[in-house]
Amino acid sequence: MEERKVSCILLEKTCKSDDKHSCREALLPKEKKKKLELVNYDSLPDYLKHNEFVVGHYRCEWPLKDAIHSVFAIHNETINVWTHLIGFFIFLTLTLYGGNKIPAMAEALYARQTNSLAGFSISSLTNTTGFMNHYQMTNLSSQPNPAITRWPLFVFLGGAMFCLLTSSACHLLSCHSEHTSYIMLHLDYAGISTLIVTSIVPQIYYTFACDPFYRAVYTATILALGLLTVLISLIPVFEKPEFRFVRSLVFVIMGLSGWGPIAHKLASYGGEPAALVTTMYEFFMNVCYGVGVVIYATRIPERWRPGKFDLVGHSHQLFHLFVIAGAYVQYLAIMVYLEWRDRVGCT
Repeated sequence: MEERKVSCILLEKTCKSDDKHSCREALLPKEKKKKLELVNYDSLPDYLKHNEFVVGHYRCEWPLKDAIHSVFAIHNETINVWTHLIGFFIFLTLTLYGGNKIPAMAEALYARQTNSLAGFSISSLTNTTGFMNHYQMTNLSSQPNPAITRWPLFVFLGGAMFCLLTSSACHLLSCHSEHTSYIMLHLDYAGISTLIVTSIVPQIYYTFACDPFYRAVYTATILALGLLTVLISLIPVFEKPEFRFVRSLVFVIMGLSGWGPIAHKLASYGGEPAALVTTMYEFFMNVCYGVGVVIYATRIPERWRPGKFDLVGHSHQLFHLFVIAGAYVQYLAIMVYLEWRDRVGCT
């Protein structure tokens, strides 16, 4: 350190006054300066090459501290980081605010959705104004039957927050090193598996709240599929770009496994309005996830105009938005499940 200070003083004395800044720059480690630059796709090491249609604005092997600070910088991962970070705080708010209350909105939904299936429309479920008009919060103590347990709701909210947080961390920190990228990617895959599993667990628990056998069978099945998916994601080739469709297919298959309990629900409780309403929500949840996966796998729209969507609008950013939308739709379905079981119990 002393030698560097002496060298800097001597160099400044030998430089002209207007060149002192460039003299100081010459003493800075060039390797660090290079790492803090945004680079093009062709300059990346193989482990950071995931999408050749996103051409520029990459961070490459930045120091960990600088990678963390880049959460406030502009690069091609900025929106990826913030979409799921904001999503995390949305679900944290839902956890803190709605954990001991339920929305008294099921009757309005029944009136809209179950009087005539022929009159069903997507807008009636997605009409935010209409929904909020019926979203008066009702204390659990006012329910006529003992309130059903809330732990499946919290499992879902915890799974959603884990998925969103690990996703944000992956996009923020993977640029640090190959080892960090490996860890972050596998945490990200584990987060996706966790979200899928914890989305299905509440629908199983509340549908079969009065049937422990089927509840146990379906829960064990989805947990086993989730564990298998995590183990498959540990295979090294799983993270390679050429296996993008394989990754998508694995997660899609696990998500579709939730339709077994849904079909059973309709067969057993088809005359119950809540069963129809929750199925509609679950259908739209799957649509959100499905559209997001298709966009992710096909890399639309950036494949049409490489380099034009580097900062805003590329497929992974759109995929993130559909994940948040799907998770929120599932939250609404769980609210209806809670109202149903609090209202009728096991009768």
